[in-house]
Amino acid sequence: MRAPDDTADTAPAPAGGPGGRAWMMLTLATLGFAVNFWAWALLSPLGPRFKESLALGSFEQSLLVAVPVVVGSLGRVPVGALTDRFGGRVMFPLVSAATIVPVLYLGVAGHSSLIALLAGGFFLGIGGTAFAVGVPFVSAWFPPERRGSAIGIFGAGMGGTAISALTTVKLVDAHGMANPFLITAATLALYAVLAAVLLRDAPGRTVPSEPLSRRLADTMRLPLTWQASALYAVAFGGYVAFSVYLPTYLKTGYGLGQADAANRMAGFVLLAVAMRPVGGWLSDRMGPTRVLAGALAVVIVGAAVQSATPPLAPVGTVAFLAMAAALGASSGATFALVALLAPANKVGSITGVVGAAGGLGGFVPPLVMGVIFSATGSYALGLLLLVLVAVAALVFTVTGVRRAAAGARPGLTRTPA
Repeated sequence: MRAPDDTADTAPAPAGGPGGRAWMMLTLATLGFAVNFWAWALLSPLGPRFKESLALGSFEQSLLVAVPVVVGSLGRVPVGALTDRFGGRVMFPLVSAATIVPVLYLGVAGHSSLIALLAGGFFLGIGGTAFAVGVPFVSAWFPPERRGSAIGIFGAGMGGTAISALTTVKLVDAHGMANPFLITAATLALYAVLAAVLLRDAPGRTVPSEPLSRRLADTMRLPLTWQASALYAVAFGGYVAFSVYLPTYLKTGYGLGQADAANRMAGFVLLAVAMRPVGGWLSDRMGPTRVLAGALAVVIVGAAVQSATPPLAPVGTVAFLAMAAALGASSGATFALVALLAPANKVGSITGVVGAAGGLGGFVPPLVMGVIFSATGSYALGLLLLVLVAVAALVFTVTGVRRAAAGARPGLTRTPA
């Protein structure tokens, strides 16, 4: 994945391993990731409600929940590069404060038409870029042999989408449309102040001196960037796709009520969130590609079973929960690979590109599922497409990625990846 002479770019391991301050920074970063992802996911649980109130078609509803995903994904590329340059101490408060504006707009005035929702959703995507801030920030605080676990714990902040799933519909029903947006905006403001006061970048953090355009060009030439992007597009992309589209799928395919569908989606999200640190932890001990291979095999089986639209209890529920666990673990394993093998002054840039690939991987499936259901009245074909994509990712993992990982920097892993 990297040339042998790149070893000078590796991040220095903190003396004596991570101390209490490193764990405090990890906690604050994870909290910030969760709060921003809570904001990023506000529109998804309300998709069925907007479909009914605004008379939207299946494609329009899918587009509504997908726009924040694609903007947040593409925005990770420049935000990751800016984090390499300015550090998480600057970027975390900045991203959090910027996300407040679209959240307030959507809650107060931006939910009366599809155009208004799409405009608000576009800028809501800013919240999704927080991931590209946190990975390089956390990675710099931990030695290589602990980064898989640390990045996995940070990745659990994606559980912010579960907060949205569990609370948004209930708050709207109880207190009106503006309520969840106002609460989220206040939480973002509180975190922005907290981060500005307490966050500190790691001592000895490698700061790039090259211009942004050159750093991004160099990042694009690294094989690691493209290998991790392909894997993350399937792993995290699958998680994002299910987390934004599962309420619609369950409501349309199984006739569940909106609140019930949102609660089940929250269960999917929570399990995926819990398994992401497990994926990172296992990667530190077994090697990332072994974890990825096992997780992708589970996704293949789960999607194949669900393509037959089995009864939701128990077969469908088991299939979805198995996929949630596997997608969470494989997401953690992918960034264990990145955190371990990326040059220290390019972790943010690589994270931005890989994170963008993951988000874009989640943008396409809801649109495809909407089109397929409109054309066939069934979601079976969409799930079979997931099977084919996961098979391709598995083959890629056990061939090209495994060989590249085993030969790149064997001295850093406890066992071959």
